[in-house]
Amino acid sequence: MSETNPVVVIGAGPVGLAAAAHLAEREVDFVVLESGPGVAAAIEEWRHVRLFSPWRYDIDSAARRLLEQAGGWSEPDLGTLPTGGDLIDSYLEPLTKTPQLTDRIRYGAEVAAVTRVGFDRIRTDGRDTAPFLIRLADGTELLASAVIDATGTWRRPNVLGGSGIPARGEAAAADHIAHALPDVLGRDRERFAGRRTAVLGAGHSASTTLLELGELADEVAGTEVLWVVRGTDQARTYGGGEADELPARGALGTRLKKLVQSGRITLVSSFRTEELVPTTNGRVELVAGDQRVVVDTVVNSTGFRPDHDMVAELRLDLDPILGSTRALAPLIDPNQHSCGTVPPHGVDELTHPEPGYYAIGAKSYGRAPTFLLATGYEQARSIVAALAGDWQAARDVQLDLPETGVCSSNLLLPVIDNNTANQSGCCN
Repeated sequence: MSETNPVVVIGAGPVGLAAAAHLAEREVDFVVLESGPGVAAAIEEWRHVRLFSPWRYDIDSAARRLLEQAGGWSEPDLGTLPTGGDLIDSYLEPLTKTPQLTDRIRYGAEVAAVTRVGFDRIRTDGRDTAPFLIRLADGTELLASAVIDATGTWRRPNVLGGSGIPARGEAAAADHIAHALPDVLGRDRERFAGRRTAVLGAGHSASTTLLELGELADEVAGTEVLWVVRGTDQARTYGGGEADELPARGALGTRLKKLVQSGRITLVSSFRTEELVPTTNGRVELVAGDQRVVVDTVVNSTGFRPDHDMVAELRLDLDPILGSTRALAPLIDPNQHSCGTVPPHGVDELTHPEPGYYAIGAKSYGRAPTFLLATGYEQARSIVAALAGDWQAARDVQLDLPETGVCSSNLLLPVIDNNTANQSGCCN
């Protein structure tokens, strides 16, 4: 690494700030770039959602040490389940106020591109010694000795179309489509109360929204809920029940199954959306062959995918199926692993042909839905140790994860879904 240029961390969510905490502990110069106006801007959008992983899995070790050193921080009860808002208010926001991080985070700093100074993707000679060039959306540029990309996948949801591309008419029907994890019982209540809603997807974010819609239907007459999936067997969504080592996650599937069996949620299976057609009464019709579903709103809970556009001039080695690094793919393959059975992995599995560039957190998993916060924290620790030259620590990767009921994906159901409500870890 250059002695004059900092490590640039992109994204001030839980995993990006974990990387910053480890860099601070190792006294490696760094700066954090966050596109939003405040910490964890993506999580802010789903602050009402309760994670199903308790606090003990949600706090990074280096971050905890910085908070304890700063004083004035009270560690939450490690056995309780935080909401996204709790994660920000009780952990991430105080972390940004620690002396080691407070002046190192730049908000409103949207990264437009990352490349090497003087090098496009083709040129080789001298490439490894050239610093990284980060260009922001406002035209500002800065240099970096290494880049840790913790931007997540929240800003790039999958499409509704059943073939991986937008359904016909999907763009024109945008006003009828809601992002994953709307605040059904709070901020967005008016959009769903007394109306007919279809939730597309079969993962934990879909389950969360369906349960809230079911509660709303009990409160407001005329509220109708449809669950639209591509598969025929929802056993993976219902999960491990009482066998799940995270009880809240097991309860999620159990409650959803009861709502479907009672008829309060109508399950529409084997539905691969081909077209969205506006109706004369202001609704939208979803079309799949001979099947038709007419609703007021469609909640897109079909998951997320990584956006590699901003690093298009870097040399990446991506798995052709998942979009993770090729070395990581077999370790997170949802055909073989759930969230809790992913083996330990770190810098070796996350290394690209572009030395010094690492994608961590949800983005590192590509389309695999098996990501948990604790996994991202260990990634951050390993990579920072490598950047500091401590390869023994970098390769001593360890994970203690709870056995999970299920993580669903298009490879399994086949329904594309990413259980991360995003970037933060599995949620309830």
